[in-house]
Amino acid sequence: MSILNETPLDETVFAASVAPDTPQRPRRVSRKKLNSIIWFIALGALTLLVLYPLIWLVFATFKPSSEFGSNPGLLPESPTIDNFIKVVEGIGGTPLWRFFANSLLIAGLAVIGTLVSSSMAAYAFARIRFKGVGLYFTAMIGTLLLPFHVLIIPQYIMFQKIGWVDTYIPLLIGKFLAVEAFFVFLMVQFIRNLPKEMDEAARIDGAGHTRIFVSIILPLIRPALITSAIFSFIWTWNDFLGPLLYVTTPEKYPLPIALRLYNDATSTSDFGATVAVSMLALLPILIFFIVFQRFLVAGVATQGVKG
Repeated sequence: MSILNETPLDETVFAASVAPDTPQRPRRVSRKKLNSIIWFIALGALTLLVLYPLIWLVFATFKPSSEFGSNPGLLPESPTIDNFIKVVEGIGGTPLWRFFANSLLIAGLAVIGTLVSSSMAAYAFARIRFKGVGLYFTAMIGTLLLPFHVLIIPQYIMFQKIGWVDTYIPLLIGKFLAVEAFFVFLMVQFIRNLPKEMDEAARIDGAGHTRIFVSIILPLIRPALITSAIFSFIWTWNDFLGPLLYVTTPEKYPLPIALRLYNDATSTSDFGATVAVSMLALLPILIFFIVFQRFLVAGVATQGVKG
C-alpha cells in the first residue's frame, strides 16, 4: 500500500514544471501611493493654470495682429514670424538692441550699487556700535511702510531743479545710497548670525573694518548678496514708472517704456509686435532666474532671514 502511494521525485518535479501558472491576485495600490498620484495630478493642473499666461504669450507671438480680436484661442490660425521681424527692425528709428542695451545698463548698475551700498550699510548696523544705531535701524525699517507714490512729486521737483531729468541718475542714485531697506535688512540678519569671534581674531592680527568687511564678511554672506542681486535685477528690469517719469528721449528708453510705443491710444495698436517684444523682454529674466535659482532658494531658506 505504501509502495502505491509513493510518488517518485522525478515525477513530482516534472509535474511542478509543466503545471500551468496559477493566476495571481492583482496587487492593490497602497494608500500612500494613491495619495501621491492625486497630489501629482493636482499640482500638475495647478502648474498648468499658473503657466497658462506664459504659454499663451509664446503662441501669441506667432499670431498676426488681425487675429487678436477674432481668435481668442491658444493656437494661431495663420502662424507667422513677421512680428519678430518687425520688432527686430525697431520702432521710431531706434533699433531693438538699443532698448535692450539701455535696460541692461540700468539693471547692471542698479545691481552693483545695491550690493555695494547695502552690504556696507548692513555691516555698519550689525558690527559697528555707534550712538543711535537702534534708532537709525528702526527708521530704515520704517521706510518699508512708506509708499513710493508719496515721494514721486517731491523727488521729481528736486531732480528737475538739479537738472537730472532725462538721465538715468534719478533711477540709480538711490541704489548707491542704500535706500533699499529690504536688502539692507536681509544682509544685516546674515551678518548678525556670523560669530563675532572671527572679527575679534582678525583685529588681533591687525585688521581694520575694511579688511574684516572685505575678507571675512563678504565671502560669508554670499547667499544674501546673490539673492539681493537677483531681486534687484528683476525689479529694475521690469520697472516702468521710474523711467516713465524721468526719461523723455526715445533713444534712452528701456524695454518697459519701449513696449508702450507699440500701443498708441490715438492710432492703431500693433498687438502682434507688442507680444513679440514682451516675449523677448522676458527671456533675460527667465535665463537669469534659471541660472541663479539654486542660489535664490538657498538665500531665502537660510536662517539669516529669521528675525
